[in-house]
Amino acid sequence: MRGRSIEVEGEAPFDIRKFGDPVLRTRAGEVDDIDGTLVRVVDDMLETMYAEPGLGLAAPQVGISKRLFVYDIGEGPHAIVNPEIVESDGEWAFEEGCLSVPGLSWEIIRPKEIHLIGYDLDGNEVSIEADELLSRCFQHELDHLDGKLLIDHLEGEIRKEAMRTVREIFLGGL
Repeated sequence: MRGRSIEVEGEAPFDIRKFGDPVLRTRAGEVDDIDGTLVRVVDDMLETMYAEPGLGLAAPQVGISKRLFVYDIGEGPHAIVNPEIVESDGEWAFEEGCLSVPGLSWEIIRPKEIHLIGYDLDGNEVSIEADELLSRCFQHELDHLDGKLLIDHLEGEIRKEAMRTVREIFLGGL
C-alpha cells in the first residue's frame, strides 16, 4: 500500500460537508499509502466526529475523496482504510441519522450482520464480523465512500418527502 500520500486542504478539525456538496456523491478513491499524513487526518477526523457528536465519519464527509472512515460505538476509536463488505446476512430496521444531513433521520433497513475487511493504520489487514449497531455504522460509512447517502435507501413517498425536506433545508428549496 505504497504510493501517493493523501493531500489535505484547509485546517482541522474539519467542517462536515452537507447535503448538496458534490464530494458526497462521488465514489472515493483507494488510499495508496498509509503514512504520517494519513494518521494526522484520522486524528482530525476523530476530533471532528466527537465534536459533532457522531458514531462514524467517512473521509468524503470532510472533503477527502479517499476510502477511509473512523468510528467509535462506545468501545474506543478505530479507523478502517480501504474497507470492503464481503458478506452480509439478515435484515434490521433502525432509525438512522447522518452528520451530512444533520437533524434528520429515517428508518432504514440494512443487513443485520456483515463481514468487513480492510486495513488498520499500521497497514495490517483487518477482518471484522459485525452485527446490529456496528454493522449499521460500517454500512453507513461505506455508503459515503461509494457516493451514497442514507436517503438513497428510502423508497416511494417517503423518499420523495425526504428529498423535498433536504432540498429545502440544505439547498434553499431548489
